[in-house]
Amino acid sequence: MQRLFLIRHGPTHAKGMIGWTDLAADLSDTDALTRLNTYLPNNARLVSSDLIRTIETAHAITGTRQRLPHQSALREMHFGDWENLSFNEVSANAADHVRRFYEQPGDTAPPNGESWNELRSRVSPMIDELLSDAPSDLIVVCHFGVVLSQLQRATSLSSYDTFAQRIDNLSITEIRIEDDAWTSGVINHCP
Repeated sequence: MQRLFLIRHGPTHAKGMIGWTDLAADLSDTDALTRLNTYLPNNARLVSSDLIRTIETAHAITGTRQRLPHQSALREMHFGDWENLSFNEVSANAADHVRRFYEQPGDTAPPNGESWNELRSRVSPMIDELLSDAPSDLIVVCHFGVVLSQLQRATSLSSYDTFAQRIDNLSITEIRIEDDAWTSGVINHCP
């Protein structure tokens, strides 16, 4: 059995839709980082997206774990023209579009951004490649959308129900893979 630990990066305190914007993480909660580090297996490999908020969070919990190169395929959803805007700001000009994006996640994308299905198609092959590289556990420091994309694989929830899941900063979502079967462990666990 292999375990996949999906860690959402430390908070950025941004209020808008933050996808590919490269914001730093607030890692001042050292107690939370210590608990997170203690909970995770020491012999796991560790990877992050190539955005600074995940790189910094991964660095804070690396310890003796094998650090793999950053992966751009593990970035958050690309919000395109909606990047850095709040839901209300987007709704003021594109109410039906943004509502469809959240209520019917699938092929609807923000202008010049990516859809839920495009995110899943980008992330899942990278996760599969990382898991197949070695039989050891894998820790992925990533983003809300990335966590949800893999949680959906493990639970078979609808896209809408997956989007409704709460994934806090510095939380752990665990997936177990055995004989190509994915099952979820803890979801949004903050040790």
